[in-house]
Amino acid sequence: MNNNIPLAERMRPRTLDDLVGQGHLTGAGSILRSSILQGNLPSIILWGPPGVGKTTIANIIAQAINVPYFQLSAISSGVKDVRDVIAQASQTNKAILFIDEIHRFNKGQQDALLGAVEKGVITLIGATTENPSFEVNSALLSRAQVYILKSLQEEDLIKLLHQAIEKDEKLQQYQIDLKETAALVKISGGDARKLMNLLELVVQTAGAKDKKITITDDAVMRIAQQKIALYDKSGEQHYDLISAFIKSMRGSDPNGAVYWLARMIEGGEDVQFIARRMLIFSSEDIGNANPNALLLANATFEAVSKIGYPESRIILSQCATYLASSAKSNAAYEAIGNALQTVQQTGDLPVPLHIRNAPTRLMKDIGYGKNYQYSHLGEGNFIEQEYLPDTLKGTTFYKPGNNARENELRKFLKDRWKEKYGY
Repeated sequence: MNNNIPLAERMRPRTLDDLVGQGHLTGAGSILRSSILQGNLPSIILWGPPGVGKTTIANIIAQAINVPYFQLSAISSGVKDVRDVIAQASQTNKAILFIDEIHRFNKGQQDALLGAVEKGVITLIGATTENPSFEVNSALLSRAQVYILKSLQEEDLIKLLHQAIEKDEKLQQYQIDLKETAALVKISGGDARKLMNLLELVVQTAGAKDKKITITDDAVMRIAQQKIALYDKSGEQHYDLISAFIKSMRGSDPNGAVYWLARMIEGGEDVQFIARRMLIFSSEDIGNANPNALLLANATFEAVSKIGYPESRIILSQCATYLASSAKSNAAYEAIGNALQTVQQTGDLPVPLHIRNAPTRLMKDIGYGKNYQYSHLGEGNFIEQEYLPDTLKGTTFYKPGNNARENELRKFLKDRWKEKYGY
């Protein structure tokens, strides 16, 4: 037995019957099981959260179907790697190609697969944690069957813990009393791989002093906090780190921003989540103080959605440091907040007649649009008239921030509205 093989790999199921938690896909009579047993598997996309069995199912298929099997990771592979595999597969009657994290392949990389999948040179098995409707191009998706893997439930995770303690040869060297499981289950976040790694860490740490080990929630938390970075993408630290990132940018500190960005990248945070938060930040905290911020943030979101890690780290860094170094204003954010609060307090106030739409003669006859003045006919494309309901006349929702760009906006508004809005 290789002592360097981690517990998660030692306990990886070898048959469909050993797989925990995906009975809807692999149980008796299921379509996927029938396809595997018959050796007549179509190209498939396995979609589900981390550590629920996507790679395991691919390995089981490789064992069950006696054809050449190739494996690539979308993180480290490019178009050349794909073409090399296709060239090798072309020398056989049929081959299976498993691509882990296929959502990280860009369009060109995915397009390189199309011909081989369509001609049957390869049977594709793609694994993704992201919705394939958005992350896998439609041409490739139309040639594959999508199977959805469910999150592992608490009972599934506890079952895995007992199986490991009872069956793993290395763990059998210890007397393990699994007294409490809540901390193991919580920290693993439904990820079987993380669960096994954590169990092994706890046993190795506690077992260094005594072969008799009692696993409690307190012991698990103490060991985990000492030995590993607890970055749960759906848990508390997920929100703590993004909060620190946003506040660093808001505080105009690009050094703090890029540090917290690095922490999220190292933790495997979704690039789109980070980019989406910068997109929001560009309007909420910068707004009209620098309208280019929104343009750059939007371009960043589009760019990282196409290329993924590792290259996207550079784009994220460029955007984060730019946003942190930009002039700041929350005036647009405050304006919509003030307006929404007013709407909630005053309800559906009537639209003044002169700015109502008047598509029919009847509407015109009863005054819709009457006395409306077309602004472009006035000097400087402006004619003073009322745009708010009567009870809200003179109410100021938007108050430009004190920065170069918004001071220009304030001057523009004051030139036109004089003292009406207090600009």
